Amino acid sequence: MSISPPQEQLWWNEPIPKSELIWITTAFLWGLVMFFAMIYWHIAGEQNLSNEAYRTTPEAFAAKTEAMIAKYKVREEGGYPVVHPLPGEDVYLIGRLWQWWPILELEKDQTYRLHISSMDYMHGFSLQPVNINLQILPGYDMVLTVTPDKTGELGIVCNEFCGIGHHTMLGRLYVVDHP
Repeated sequence: MSISPPQEQLWWNEPIPKSELIWITTAFLWGLVMFFAMIYWHIAGEQNLSNEAYRTTPEAFAAKTEAMIAKYKVREEGGYPVVHPLPGEDVYLIGRLWQWWPILELEKDQTYRLHISSMDYMHGFSLQPVNINLQILPGYDMVLTVTPDKTGELGIVCNEFCGIGHHTMLGRLYVVDHP
């Protein structure tokens, strides 16, 4: 029993009670099940994003974003440009205090390379309700290959505390049918 100290000073020579062996065996077997389940879901469950990261500067990333806006802007909403790039194009999204800029409009069932970077602090990119989550750091261009499969409006939320206006850092991404 573990309530009182072992009678022998060499406690590792004491026999292990059957109830302890059952718990140790159960915990070990459950650990093996969970280990192999993680490997299985990594391969078959499509749980991991296919993303890349590259070094950049805020100035270089902002210039690419401005060029994309100039080329693909379709309208404005509340002072934000809405861009509708062609399928297969590189799409740029900036995170900065306390906004996601610009508003993106992508076509359903089309593939895009989504580049995301921060201009100031670390931000979290959370695309809801799809549940894509990334840390967005200044000086890095995070690249995702995305293929939206449902039309509608998706919300972009910052899920890393970035200052006093963090709770207002919301963005939008529209998914539309092919024109």
